[in-house]
Amino acid sequence: MTRIVVLDGYTANPGDLDWHAFVNLGELTVYDRTPPDQIVARARPAEIVLTNKTPLHRETLAQLPALRQISVMATGYNVVDAVAAREQGIAVCNVPGYSTPSVVQHTFALLLELTNQVGRHATAVRAGAWCASLDFAFWNASLVELNGLTLGVVGYGTIGRGVAAVARALGMRVVAHGRRRPDDLPADVAWLPLDELMATADVVSLHCPLTPETRGMINAVSLARMKPTAFLINTGRGPLVDEAALATALNEGRLAGAAMDVLSHEPPRADNPLLTARNCVITPHHAWATQAARRRLLAECAENVRAFLNGQPRNVVN
Repeated sequence: MTRIVVLDGYTANPGDLDWHAFVNLGELTVYDRTPPDQIVARARPAEIVLTNKTPLHRETLAQLPALRQISVMATGYNVVDAVAAREQGIAVCNVPGYSTPSVVQHTFALLLELTNQVGRHATAVRAGAWCASLDFAFWNASLVELNGLTLGVVGYGTIGRGVAAVARALGMRVVAHGRRRPDDLPADVAWLPLDELMATADVVSLHCPLTPETRGMINAVSLARMKPTAFLINTGRGPLVDEAALATALNEGRLAGAAMDVLSHEPPRADNPLLTARNCVITPHHAWATQAARRRLLAECAENVRAFLNGQPRNVVN
């Protein structure tokens, strides 16, 4: 029977779902988390390994001669050395698209928190500020209407397109940038160079993958091009942003606000400058984590394993 090992199953399934789809595929072992010094020992018996964020580097793969497939429980697969896996004859499969509706939704949850500041005002009401108000309504921060503003989408893949569609429904103008201008770009979406997008947009939302070219793409130079009234949102990958430069721009009032679901180190270090930056909303990398999205994720991972065992591998990235 095929031996299947899940190295870090807790984030995808903390107990509100099940692993039933894998039971008939082989002998399944699920670990909630795997520390670095136990990766090889736990993965060595497996022919198929599932991982979310547990890294499988070249040195690790070289110690796993039985391994035939790595099924990444995510869309991004940078935790696996895909080149080394290919050289070793190991198929690496990911799960594209499972989280799109959830990430699009969370992107606007972040944007609406920056513009409507629901959390801030709800906290003020609980603290008695409305009871003490002399007027029937009050606000203690500027409220921003999205209609008529320009959203800049950086990374016009499936998620970027979904964000653009919602933005247009809210009356926003959309401009976009990516590696390649799509042939089916809607007529009401303008394709701009990154520098022009940064200068034009009232909101910049990041949805591009982390590559050597995109690492640190939001830095002191690109931030200086943004309007002081603009907002930055990152639901992509933390290292897309130079966090020290962003914190400086926020604290100096050169940017109206930022909202991040991802950071350069996760969990963040206590000295991360964004944790104390002005007008910075941070959520703990859970844009993808609705139960519906995680259910799709596990189902697609199981299909990746099933297809591989049937000799018809799918979603192979290497």
